[in-house]
Parts: sequence; structure tokens; C-alpha cells
Amino acid sequence: MAGKGQSSRLTAQHILSEGVTGIFGEIAKRHDLNVFEVSKLVTGQLESEYPQLEFRHRKKVTKVEINEALQRVDPELGQTLFVPSASVIPDGGLIEVKDDDGDWRVVAISEAKYQGKDLQNIRAGILVGKKKDQDLMAAGNAIERSHKNIAEMANFMLSESHFPYVLFLEGTNFLTQTLTVARPDGRTVILNHDSGMLNRLDRLTAANFGQPINMNLCENKVVASNGNTFMLQSASIFTQGDGEEWDSEEMFTILLDVAKTSLRVLASDLFNQLSVVGGEQ
Repeated sequence: MAGKGQSSRLTAQHILSEGVTGIFGEIAKRHDLNVFEVSKLVTGQLESEYPQLEFRHRKKVTKVEINEALQRVDPELGQTLFVPSASVIPDGGLIEVKDDDGDWRVVAISEAKYQGKDLQNIRAGILVGKKKDQDLMAAGNAIERSHKNIAEMANFMLSESHFPYVLFLEGTNFLTQTLTVARPDGRTVILNHDSGMLNRLDRLTAANFGQPINMNLCENKVVASNGNTFMLQSASIFTQGDGEEWDSEEMFTILLDVAKTSLRVLASDLFNQLSVVGGEQ
């Protein structure tokens, strides 16, 4: 998943034929699609399933757009911008649908982060650390930069009742189970999923208010406290849990499910288009 762009020449038109089976037939399986390419395929699948709707896929959202969206919520918001050309670029980009008023509405945002090569290093017999005498590498903090993109896109969608941000995690810093891994010399190493040195999942669950991971949280949750009502924008965090890489088809299925949840939430704003051919599919 990380840094793999060799299949950029593939387009949805080449392999969209029989739903998921068609998309991940022999052509797609010869490539290791990254999340941006998977997101483009999901866009094509939505166009196939909802021909009455207009979709687009784009790489980024500018800070100017984000501030304009905030100002529509409240004129005091979205006032500060020091770099006019600044933008937010999620790894997988954004999928949007045009509503009955001609406005583009976000139905899916995707990000993919890889952190922790302990599994691969142990299997290859590679020792790490300054003195090259350790089995495990202490986890870094690079993943915390994901919070910035999540916060920026939450601002962009502050007026919406859904937040279709999907974060795909892979690597041994995102384990949900303890693993025993054998080195080439036969010695085994235990990777404890609850080790503070290794695991970084707890540094990301602030983005979903501590709700379960590996769950579609696209539709905003409404909670009440002390007489006040709040609508929570939660990122949907997915991890393999065993340090292995994401399969392209699995990412596709998850992202498509989130996009369709968005369409259900937006149904009243897409009614005129959907009703033309007999309603939402």
C-alpha cells in the first residue's frame, strides 16, 4: 500500500464490469493498488451504480475552500489564512457527488498510513537500533500528523451530518493482537499489541472519540450532555491488526460502503436526481 504507484495507468473503465469481482479480476490483481487508485475505482463503481448522479474525484481541498465552508456556518469562523496557496491533500483524495442544487458534497475521503516494519525485519533476521542489536524499533510519532488532515476535513464538513473520513493503517505500530514471530535462526520474538513502545493506535482514537475501530462511523453521532446536544464527526479507523499489508479489494469494499452511507445521509438532497430513474439503488 505504501508508495506503490506502478498501476496508475489503470482506469475504472478498464476493469469495471461485474462489481467487485470485475474490478479485482486478473488485470487488477497483477498490480498492488495504492489508496489513491482504489479511491478512483470506487468513484467509477459509484458512477456505474448511480448513473443518474454526477461524481468527481479530486486530490486536494484548498484552505480557501475550507475557510469559505466555515464562514457559511458562522461568519466569525474561517478568518485566518497566512498562505493563500495552502491545501489539504489526503492520500486517497476525495470523492464528491453533485446535489440537486448543483453543489459538490463529499461522500468519501481516504488516507493510508504505514508505520512499523518489525514484522518484516524479524522475518528477515534484521536487527535494529543504534547498535543493531534490537529486535524491535521504538515507534515514532509521524502518524500523529494524520490528526491535522482529519481536523481540516472536519472543518470543511462542519455543516454536514456525515463525516466519511477513512483511515487505513498497516504496520506493527497498529497491532490489535499479540504476535509471535520466528527469526530465520529459529528464535522467536513476541510483539505485544499492548506495548507502549510499539503501539500507536491510542494516539489516533482521539479522532473517533474512542469508538471501536474497524467500523464504518460515517454517519455523525448525536450525543447530549448537560442539556446541550453535540454532533460528533468521527474518523473511521481501520487496521489489519496483525502488521500485514492491506489488500486492495478490502480497501475498495470498505471505502465503497462508506461512500454509500454518505449517499443515504444525503438522499434528501439528491432526491430529484435519484427519482428520475425510480429511486436510490
